[in-house]
Amino acid sequence: MKDAFGLPQSLLVLGGTSEIALATARRLVARRARTVWLAGRASPGLERAAEELRGLGAAVHTVEFDALDPDSHEEALGKVFAEGDVDMVVMAFGVLGDQAHDERDPVAAVRVARTNYTGAVSSGLVCAGALQAQGHGSLVVLSSVAGERARRSDFIYGSSKAGLDVFAQGLGDALQGTGVHVMVVRPAFVRTRMTAGRAPTPFATTPESVATAVELGLRRRSETVWVPGSLRWVMAALRHLPRAVHRRLPG
Repeated sequence: MKDAFGLPQSLLVLGGTSEIALATARRLVARRARTVWLAGRASPGLERAAEELRGLGAAVHTVEFDALDPDSHEEALGKVFAEGDVDMVVMAFGVLGDQAHDERDPVAAVRVARTNYTGAVSSGLVCAGALQAQGHGSLVVLSSVAGERARRSDFIYGSSKAGLDVFAQGLGDALQGTGVHVMVVRPAFVRTRMTAGRAPTPFATTPESVATAVELGLRRRSETVWVPGSLRWVMAALRHLPRAVHRRLPG
């Protein structure tokens, strides 16, 4: 169960090697979270992440999870919930893709959409059902500012995040009154391995800053979290910018 400050004592991370999710897990373990499940494809990176969190004092388990295999989600994630209540699920898996390449390779573009969107729909519904059955818990969904409005430079990735974002908002509405809290996190460009080599955009942030915002959002039981927070007002303006002007903006 969550502590008196609304912070979880048990976590399930979908995308167990995500730098943002691991920064969040480290922060919550420091706040007395004691059990962490890392879900992802079996890899040395997943094991290293588990060992790091064990070194901080958490009981850490790994579970095989593949976003591209929705038929396996109910069984794989069901095993986690069968072991006991989960206070918080972090949906942190995703791929950025290569926009220039993927425009020429529709199969590669669909892989981005399947990972970021359809994989999230399947696993999100499985986790939401389990949280609802136990009567409490938070589902934290890592969206992106890229999903707010399509840009020429990343519209394939952005469209997948837009779908994810709308799905998470609707799921949160559907779970109102059940004891389950859904929180959508919309960070700007995050400096991680996934974005290495790419020029940062304005308002670029770090995994640690996103983790700080997630903790604050949990305490406040927020429905939407922007990182940095000032991005909310910037995007409110950009959302209404005429399209002809918007397409001339850099990056």
